[in-house]
Order: sequence, then structure tokens, then C-alpha cells
Amino acid sequence: MAAKDLDQIVNLCKRRGFVYPSAEIYGGFRSSYDYGPLGSLMLRNVKEAWLRTMVQMRDDVVLIDAAILGPPQMYEASGHLANFSDPLVDCTVCKRRFREDHIETRDCPQAMKGCQFTPARAFNLMFKTFAGPIEGAGAEVYMRPETAQGMFVNFSNVLQTSRKKPPFGIAQVGRSFRNEITPGNFIFRTREFEQMELEFFVPPAEGKKWYEYWCAERMNWYKNLGIPESMLRIRDHEADELSHYSAGTADVEFLFPWGWGELEGIAQRTNYDLTQHAEHSGQKLDYFDQATNERYVPYVIEPAAGANRTMAAFLLAAYDEDVVNDEPRTVLRLHPRLAPYKVAVLPLSKKDTLSPLAQQIFSTLSERYMVDYDETQAIGRRYRRQDEIGTPYCVTVDFDSLEDNCVTIRERDTTQQERVPIADLALELHRRLGF
Repeated sequence: MAAKDLDQIVNLCKRRGFVYPSAEIYGGFRSSYDYGPLGSLMLRNVKEAWLRTMVQMRDDVVLIDAAILGPPQMYEASGHLANFSDPLVDCTVCKRRFREDHIETRDCPQAMKGCQFTPARAFNLMFKTFAGPIEGAGAEVYMRPETAQGMFVNFSNVLQTSRKKPPFGIAQVGRSFRNEITPGNFIFRTREFEQMELEFFVPPAEGKKWYEYWCAERMNWYKNLGIPESMLRIRDHEADELSHYSAGTADVEFLFPWGWGELEGIAQRTNYDLTQHAEHSGQKLDYFDQATNERYVPYVIEPAAGANRTMAAFLLAAYDEDVVNDEPRTVLRLHPRLAPYKVAVLPLSKKDTLSPLAQQIFSTLSERYMVDYDETQAIGRRYRRQDEIGTPYCVTVDFDSLEDNCVTIRERDTTQQERVPIADLALELHRRLGF
């Protein structure tokens, strides 16, 4: 059964080294988190699973890595300087500030008693800093609020150097920054986060077809990596939710403990972004189709996902509690591609007689997989620890291994064990893991 309480995941993440509060020794820094030994591995796995599906396994998508800092002109063209804002209100009683549309869920020391709010005003969410040694209007730069603009401004560069033609995509994974008024819900909404975005450029007449294609593809990605269908839905935006340039937007949503929340938005952005940047830069951002002798500005379909909140969803969906041998057990039933460690090598004893063979097996397997090595505590406790951090398979080296050259493979979800020759171990794990 998936986690019903966010605290179940928060406590597990802190206890096992997935996620820590940032700057904790100084009292923490609100809604900022550091990813520990396991969390950094899992977050990397989430991003690599996305890249595998969206770039590696396709011949129509290329990857770039654009700059985090950008000039004001770029964000003036994109509309972020004028329109990227949330409605901000001040409470004259508790002296806190809130998003007007989040008042009912605010963290208020007055517990909603006697609060009085000022009229709402627009609060721009972009972080501004200065480039160079002198602060001033000419030195202002912005930290990107999304990875998308770096892909739009590089459209011509990618088009020429990759020799692609529409329909084709530019993908990017990287950090973005938004000065959120009310961040919260653990790693779901933070001011610093990682995005996994694709800008897919298509002929204008094919915009609707590709929008429907990407809605289905992105929904299937989450299902294929283990999130139950009952915890996912795709929600089409109502007309009053759409941006003025959008011909359609849908959100892939996950059933979090606090309700449905967005994992990813898929937007049909028409030709708005390329047109805006072309007008403001004076550069052509279009495509000439030699087959039809037609020049056009491509439409863009944008699937944009948050890596951090996606990791949270995978953790919540994978969390389970059961009973094994009359003892309660916590287990993360993570898809093998997402698990921080794919295999754990566990010598039955710390005695020198077992360690050399166990270390040899670790060295062999770690050339292909991220492998944990643990020789402390009783073997049962070590199994429970690996279950709780989501390791799909444990390989136990015992004293019989020195005689028969076999080890025991233990499967996380069923706890079933099987004796396997060491010579066949790598092939057997490959068969079971699927990669």
C-alpha cells in the first residue's frame, strides 16, 4: 500500500539518507533540501530514466545544456519580466505573506484566527542578481525560472548543427529557480528545483496530433516506472486556465497525501515563443521545408516535468509496509531503474575468510551497476535495511560459497532466495533486472 502520510516518507528520507533539510546545523533554510547519498542517486536515476525514454531511445530528439543565468532581454521577450508573477497578500495580524490562491492551506501561526489581508498585488517570481563587479541597471541578470527559454533561443543553432527537421525535439535537464511565495509539501514545491523539459517543434498543421501523442506518452512513462494507474490522472486545463498563446494544456497529476498535484504539464504553445524571440532579437527562427517549398515558424509541444516532485511521487507510490516472518517490514518497491542501489553484496560474516570473495563480487558487479556493500550487523537487519531503501536484490556470500562457488540471491518484494553459481551471477542479475 502506498504511503498515506507525507511524514512516512519525510522520516524515511531523513533516517536513511535520501533527503536532509538544507543548512540544518543553522536551523535549516525554509523549503530547501540537500540530497544525501541515496537521494542523490535516486534523483539521478529519475533524470536518467527520463533521458533514456525522451532522448536515447528516439532519433528525433537531441539534448542541450543551456546557461542558468540570462539577460533581461531574453526574459522580456518570453514575457517573464511582465507576467511571471503570483498574487501576493500580507496578513496584518501574523505579519506573514501568502499567495492569495493558497490562503486556505497557509502555514499561519494564528491558525486562521483574526487574520486580515491586504489587497493582492503581483509578485514576480524571478531571482535577480548582477553580473560583473558593479551593481546597476546595466548589470542585471536573471536566474532562469524554467529551462525552456535556453532551448528556444538555440533553435537555429540546433537546427543547423544536428541536421534535424520538424518534427524534432530539443531536450534539457537542469536547475531552475522561482522565488515562490509559499513553498512547501517537502520537495514538491521549492525555490530551487530540477526540470526535465522537451520542446518538440512540429509543422503547424500537426500541432494537435503531436499534442495528443505526447499526452499519452508522458502518462505511460509514469505507469511503466511503477506508479499505479489509480494514483495518476491527466487533467485538461479549462479555458480560463490557459495562457493566451496556448492551444491546449494538460497536467499529469499524482494523488499525493494532500490531494491531486501536478507532476508534469504538456502544453501546445503554438509558435508564440519562437515568434517572440525572433521579434525581440531580430533573428529568424523559422524553418524552410525544401520538399514543400514552404517557410514557417514551427509550433511547439512542451512536456515539462519536475524531477524533484517526480522523485517524491515515486517514493510515495513505492512505500509499503508488510509482515515477514512475523516481523513488520518497511519496503520501497521501486522500479529497478529508479532504485539507488540495484544490488547489495552482503558477506554473512565480517571474518577475513569471506571478505575477499565478497569484495571480488562487488568489484565485478559495480562495473555495471551501482552496488552497496554491507558487512555490519546481523544478516536479517541488513536485509531489512536494503528493503527499506529499495534495493531490488541482495547477494549473500556465506561459508558454503568458499566450497561450492555459489551465492544466494534474495529478491526484495517476495523475499524469496535462490542459490546461483558465481560464474552466472552477472548474467542472472541482468535477466532479473532487465538491463
